[in-house]
Amino acid sequence: MEALILVGAGAAEVLRKLQVIPRPTGGSTRNGASLPVLCVLVVGEPSLYTVKAILILDNDGDRLFAKYYDDTYPSVKEQKAFEKNIFNKTHRTDSEIALLEGLTVVYKSSIDLYFYVIGSSYENELMLMAVLNCLFDSLSQMLRKNVEKRALLENMEGLFLAVDEIVDGGVILESDPQQVVHRVALRGEDVPLTEQTVSQVLQSAKEQIKWSLLR
Repeated sequence: MEALILVGAGAAEVLRKLQVIPRPTGGSTRNGASLPVLCVLVVGEPSLYTVKAILILDNDGDRLFAKYYDDTYPSVKEQKAFEKNIFNKTHRTDSEIALLEGLTVVYKSSIDLYFYVIGSSYENELMLMAVLNCLFDSLSQMLRKNVEKRALLENMEGLFLAVDEIVDGGVILESDPQQVVHRVALRGEDVPLTEQTVSQVLQSAKEQIKWSLLR
């Protein structure tokens, strides 16, 4: 736990962005004018590394997509156990936020998909929810509002690109789905994402291998 001294009118704005416990004190400038001063105890250790993991599971709790940004669950076995646990705790509830295994989890579902964004226990839920909504809304645009398992599996390349645009190494880069979709389209060389299916990528790879063998 750390103590910060915030002086001036900007103190309230800083408090709005941090999870803190304010303690008012007195203060003044050199000419005697009073200034608002807050002694702040920061709850938890502030960090840019907001996101610990992003998960997408199907309606059986099986993994469709998972990206972990730290070593909280270092092995695939531990990750799969965590994913089963998180699915069992959330798939029958109407809530959007859960505390599980010392982590903050925000989530939402769509037809046969479950989306999860995970942060530390002291992480701001609104920040995590912004990531979740950005990912979901980006995919909704890319999949033409058909956010379900089959459509997602046919556009996994777009999903990977979108996630990389939103979060990098646990740091939130973007929360505007319009910007995400635009950048993904640019990285896809202006080919519509709905045409970038997994089968087409595999077919292209097969063709390249075939021609390399014929040379």
